[in-house]
Formats: sequence, C-alpha cells, structure tokens
Amino acid sequence: MNIELANKSDLLDLIHIDQAVIGNDHRSALIDKSIHDRCCLVCKIEGKSAGFLLSNNQFFEHWFISLVIVHPDCRKRGIARELFTAFEEMADGNKIFSSTNKSHSIMHHLFLSLGYEKSGFIDNLDKGDPEIIYVKKRKEKDL
Repeated sequence: MNIELANKSDLLDLIHIDQAVIGNDHRSALIDKSIHDRCCLVCKIEGKSAGFLLSNNQFFEHWFISLVIVHPDCRKRGIARELFTAFEEMADGNKIFSSTNKSHSIMHHLFLSLGYEKSGFIDNLDKGDPEIIYVKKRKEKDL
C-alpha cells in the first residue's frame, strides 16, 4: 500500500472510483481541483488506485477532510485509516476536522478509533440524516 499526493495522471482512476461508489461523475471537477491544489491523496495497491482523500483548509482556517472514498473491491483493508493517517502526518495546524452522516456507522467507528471527537452537527444537508462534525485536536509536539 502506497499513499502519495495525487497528480493529473491519477484523475481518471479517481473519477472511476468515485463513480463506482456513488454512481455518477458529478464530483469530477472537485477531484480535478483538489489534485491541482495538492489537496488529494491517493492510495495505490500494486500501482493501482484503490482510494483517495480530498481536503482543504477553508473550514474556518482549519484543515477539513471533505471526502474519503475507497473502491468497493478494496474495502476492509485499512485504506481509509491509512489515508487519514498519511494526511495527519502532512497537515499543519492544531485541529483537523471532518464529517459524516449520522447514519454512517462505519465512519463514526473509524473517527473514534483515530482519536477524533464529536464536535457538532449540521442539519438540512441530507434530509433526516444530519452531518456529524468531528475534530482531532493535536498538541504542539505532534505538529
């Protein structure tokens, strides 16, 4: 398993992974922009893209992991965990935020196992399924 910053040559693979998970390509421009902004990590297994993470530092001037996608054929291998860990190692700042729907129990478990804590919620994004915000607070020596 190898995690690295994605580049333009990864774009089509990442779009295909996203399509395999959500059924369309409406996030293609977002993935492209994240690659351009150097805010996209890709996980490769034997040279093939297996998952990716998008981030930005626009969340009240803190890092926010906005999307983690793992190809359905590659799940249950620790890819999401490795993407989070790699991102945390490269990100600066004393807080990292992310979120997931209330109904997404697998992600809640992952956040808690990685040391994130619940920080709040947002209603009205997905009807009847609030977005739960998580934060990982880091000490100065961790940075």
